[in-house]
Amino acid sequence: MKILVAVLAAAFSLNAFAALAADASKRPYPKHELDPGWPKQFPRDMVMGDPAGVAVDPSNDHVWVLSRQRNVNPEWLGLTRSPPTSVCCAYMPAVAEFDADGNYIQGWGGPFTPTADASAYDWPEGEHGITVDYKGNVWICGYVNNREAKKDDNHCLKFTRDGRFLLQVGKPNMSKGSLDTENLNHATKVVVWPKTNEAFISDGYVNRRVIVVDADSGKFKRMWGAYGNKPDDSAPRERSFDGPPPQQFNNVHGIEIANDGLVYVNDRQNNRIQVFDLQGKFQKEVFIDRATRSGFGTSFSLALSADKEQRFLYVADLANFRVTVLDRKSLDVIPEAAFGHAGPYAGQFLRLHLLAADTKGNIYTSEANGGKIQKWLFKGLVP
Repeated sequence: MKILVAVLAAAFSLNAFAALAADASKRPYPKHELDPGWPKQFPRDMVMGDPAGVAVDPSNDHVWVLSRQRNVNPEWLGLTRSPPTSVCCAYMPAVAEFDADGNYIQGWGGPFTPTADASAYDWPEGEHGITVDYKGNVWICGYVNNREAKKDDNHCLKFTRDGRFLLQVGKPNMSKGSLDTENLNHATKVVVWPKTNEAFISDGYVNRRVIVVDADSGKFKRMWGAYGNKPDDSAPRERSFDGPPPQQFNNVHGIEIANDGLVYVNDRQNNRIQVFDLQGKFQKEVFIDRATRSGFGTSFSLALSADKEQRFLYVADLANFRVTVLDRKSLDVIPEAAFGHAGPYAGQFLRLHLLAADTKGNIYTSEANGGKIQKWLFKGLVP
């Protein structure tokens, strides 16, 4: 009798699994195709440095690109000789705005194209992450310790859309670690929650936390580490690919807030995304191909789909050269929805870094090395 019950139970389990698999196969998923004609027009005789981030202004679907002027090959500018050896070219501003069709609108900022009020703030030694908030203001962060110049990026900056300086959160060379309430340490991105006008910062390459400040004054509000724990800089950064997961963040590399107030945090080298409420209470987590041992990690940044429910998460997986797509509610990976693969050409990735979504469901991807910004057109849901 016991054997019969076991057999029936096993059969039921297999049938249930088959039913779930059948349901999963019927689940609609988003489909994207490369737009090979984007961007349509770069500024004449301007060269863009390696992209340090991409963002979309939801008010008009304009695309904002943060690039690293210091990474431009000086040969391209005719600067390897004195006087210059060619008539081409000039640096593209570090912050550049494009329309949805890929036409250059305007740009400002950077070490080689400073704004008029550049003396009022500290431009980062290494640019990282860009966001356009609900007021149309532009945020960027810094992530480099330039030992030669004796400048360590412990701050993020806020500007108007035309480049006027508004706020600096933190000061270079001043970080006291992950419990410091005044300074950052190699932060990666800022997102702003409109209902409370709070700026949530993924902080970052050195610190191991999310920190929240008032978006106008920069005044400290709260912070948290992995699982909502108190950040602990003394905890080892050793990676694990199975078994109990690390209780501290490794590299807090990306952050987004959904319309329902859930905060999604990319823990890059730990190959995971952790989800919190707005106060930092842990909700759940998901691993992105946890067994991947590449030193880069699999969870770089994420974007939310454009539908009202924001049904899907798009994750930049540098180690596996693709955008991974998840069902946001269940956090199940949807393999057939992934796009991109390894390679240097259009539709391929070498160093997929940060990404963003517009209000029509299109995805923009940036590569930190190689200089590619690509637009992936949303083609609808596959039934």
